[in-house]
Amino acid sequence: MKLTSKLLIILLVASMILTTIGCDRSSNEEGEEIISSAEAVELFNDEDIVIIDAQKSASYMKEHIEDSINIGRADIVINEPVLSMLAPKEQIEEVLGRNGISSESKILIYDSNNNMDSARLWWTLKVYGHDYVKVISGGLIALKKAGASVSKDVPDIIETEYIASEKDSSLIADLKEVIAQVEEPDENIFIIDVRNKEEYDSGAIPGSILIDYTGNNYNDGTYRSVQNIKIIYIEKGIKSDKTAIIYCKSSVRGAQTLLALYNAGYRNLKLYDGGWIEWSADESLPVQLPAAGSAPVEESGGGCG
Repeated sequence: MKLTSKLLIILLVASMILTTIGCDRSSNEEGEEIISSAEAVELFNDEDIVIIDAQKSASYMKEHIEDSINIGRADIVINEPVLSMLAPKEQIEEVLGRNGISSESKILIYDSNNNMDSARLWWTLKVYGHDYVKVISGGLIALKKAGASVSKDVPDIIETEYIASEKDSSLIADLKEVIAQVEEPDENIFIIDVRNKEEYDSGAIPGSILIDYTGNNYNDGTYRSVQNIKIIYIEKGIKSDKTAIIYCKSSVRGAQTLLALYNAGYRNLKLYDGGWIEWSADESLPVQLPAAGSAPVEESGGGCG
């Protein structure tokens, strides 16, 4: 009897898990960055825990988890050279210190936006060396279902000093690095476009693979399990020993995918921070477009160089 491709993938995932036991990159690194709402509610009783609401400020003022503080997307990005780029170290230190967070704080993050803003803040904190930071799967809706108390009151905050580490460039891909992969593709590197199919078909970075970020979630908005994430990406040929460069329009959805993979044990991950906004702004760079019955074509105003 022939095994289905899905079953073969499941067996491959199981094999990979077994072979990593006892190695330097052990299986206990998996599943530690994303926690369930039930686990989060239990941790709320820990006095060392800081709960961050990553919603926009207007949404936070309408309703948030009791005692949570608000750090939204606008607080952690700059808009140069393009929109929504990673903020510099000094800005992150100021924002976190002003909100009473130290480099030793244990941080739990949630949002109400498909885990996107939580993941973007998680990635930002990882880039700047924060050790204990976890994303609550399913965000505000899941937490309310788990019995977490909500409030409109803003908690009192005692400002402190936050000292960030120097930027970890291993988690970031810049424009030059993406161009290099397009010009001379390395078989050990994949570019993942996490936008939807309509966006992808209207123009993409040449050679990129479309894997819509929404597939990382179950229907209830919580993240899929580690095993499910592995199956999705291994089916696309993306194994944990390869390097993945991930992008979307401004790489907020990209951060959601990066977190899903990191939580599943992948470590060779880079977020192309400039994303499609930066790539498409340069008319000299090639653009992949769909072509019926043939390989993707490129539309270019000149060479990549």
